[in-house]
Amino acid sequence: MKIAVIGGTGLIGSQVVKRLSTAGHEAVPHSKSTGIDVLSGQGLDEAVAGADVVVNLTNSPTFDEASPAFFQTSMDNLLAAARKGGVGHFVILSIVGVDQVPELDYYRAKVLQEKILEAGPVPYSIVRATQFMDFMDAVMSWTADADTVRLPATPIQPIASGDVADAVAEVAAGTPLNGIRNIAGPDVFTLDELGRITLSHKGDHRTVVLDPTAGMFAVVKGDVLTDRNAHLAPTRYTDWLS
Repeated sequence: MKIAVIGGTGLIGSQVVKRLSTAGHEAVPHSKSTGIDVLSGQGLDEAVAGADVVVNLTNSPTFDEASPAFFQTSMDNLLAAARKGGVGHFVILSIVGVDQVPELDYYRAKVLQEKILEAGPVPYSIVRATQFMDFMDAVMSWTADADTVRLPATPIQPIASGDVADAVAEVAAGTPLNGIRNIAGPDVFTLDELGRITLSHKGDHRTVVLDPTAGMFAVVKGDVLTDRNAHLAPTRYTDWLS
């Protein structure tokens, strides 16, 4: 199949392109660097022309109140191009529990993206993943100083970006789900526990302080960012760290 990967040069997109190409598909990466703009629509018709599948892995440049407008415009433009090009399958990557955290602007924006796709003209698949292992350093940096890292006890089920790419590539090469597939890492940790494991592995002697008000994930209630019934990926966090 010919598969247009929009956002195909990023963390997940580049790995998806590699996996699809290895499987024998014609996977073509598209991004600003290749001349497309999902907000203006520049280059989109050409990017998806002749494609059997579109995988949209673009992301809002901010996680604030501006993010809904990004997803509204980009999805409208991409779906219009996909419909014009006769695309038979449209895939996006979302977040496990995204519809359970309305307090976060970015999560509301991702729910909007899902709803636009579900109501659109193209058969679709939504892959919802838990939090990426790759982002743990960034999460800790939000609430860190020279001596401590403050983190809430939010339950997290981290997944490796390579496992996310495997799942997205598998779904893209299959028949449209017209629904959602949840994927998750094999183990659940509290976020503060994950912070201690990470710092210990790196030989970082800062102390993790439990703070229920610290950082973006402080507003998350319960275990909505985990799913023990999801398709479980094989990579464990401690193995990934090594």
